[in-house]
Amino acid sequence: DGPERGLRGQLRFHAGLQRLSDAGVCVVMVHGNHDPLADGWSAIREWPANVTVLPSERVDSVPIHADGREVARVYGISYARRETTENLARYFPARTDAPFAIGVLHANVGANSEHAPYSPCELSDLRAADIDYWALGHIHRYQHLAEGSPWAVYAGVLQGRSPKPSEQGAKGAAVVDVADNAVQRVTFVPLDVVRFAELTVDVGGVRDVPELQTHLQSAADSAVAEAGERQLVLRARLSGRGPVHAALRGENAVDDLRAALQEARDRVWWDRIVDATAPPIDTDAIRQRGDFAAELLHRADGLVNDADGLAAFLDRHCRPVDRRLREFFEGEGPDDSSDVLDAAVMEALDRLEPTDDS
Repeated sequence: DGPERGLRGQLRFHAGLQRLSDAGVCVVMVHGNHDPLADGWSAIREWPANVTVLPSERVDSVPIHADGREVARVYGISYARRETTENLARYFPARTDAPFAIGVLHANVGANSEHAPYSPCELSDLRAADIDYWALGHIHRYQHLAEGSPWAVYAGVLQGRSPKPSEQGAKGAAVVDVADNAVQRVTFVPLDVVRFAELTVDVGGVRDVPELQTHLQSAADSAVAEAGERQLVLRARLSGRGPVHAALRGENAVDDLRAALQEARDRVWWDRIVDATAPPIDTDAIRQRGDFAAELLHRADGLVNDADGLAAFLDRHCRPVDRRLREFFEGEGPDDSSDVLDAAVMEALDRLEPTDDS
């Protein structure tokens, strides 16, 4: 995910393409913003026989044959340079005579704000071309943008490379089944060897560090099972209020906890544990203080047993942006309303009550 291309990586890439070529698999590839053609792959001058690299000066195509006939044609265009902000989708043909047309494009479709605007375009640009299936690159998560007329799919990357959100979760390839010149189904196939994930654990009710360690190990075991027994690189965020907070504030406590977790499981690498906990709140003591926080609790106590009063309170004080919360109250019973009110009160107390960090 950058301009650095070490010799070892280039050799591994070339060997993988050679294996595909030896197996009779056709490879058609385009270069994107991290490997523009102008930079070149310094150690590779000749590709295996079944590999075609599409040019940057125009959209070119490669016919795909099976049983002596053309069954598909792949269209695509490479980046000449990294800073490619031109809408390359507009260069794809509006009409083709291909039995099944595949477009390969590295682009930010729909102005995704989480990613750089390389070759930005809209779905309308993809639909304007005579392409049956768009194989898109640039976004590292698997996602369907359109299904039918045409299909547009980001396959994502084959292997996550860091704990950042876009690299977390299952990574792999899209397998596309085509019959009678039409897509029948698109299946995501996980191919990653190591998976990055993040856990959030609420320490409310956790009595001590050994119990917290058990919670974290259990969460890690569930994450490993969900990942198909793959190796995991895990980050954990500890949140909420509880008595374990004091122990976590000790010198090197979080690092020691991470080390203990690391020793307990061989399929998990604990990358980081973030302590965002706070000390427990004694609501009974707050009620006796006579300050603003005490008044807040007394008002909430009154609303818990007054469904009509709660509804009227929401009507008076909920802003338009809180309509979803108001609809939740109206659509559920008073018990559910009380649970949400309790959570809101605790959030308010979290903001009002000083912590040992403040």
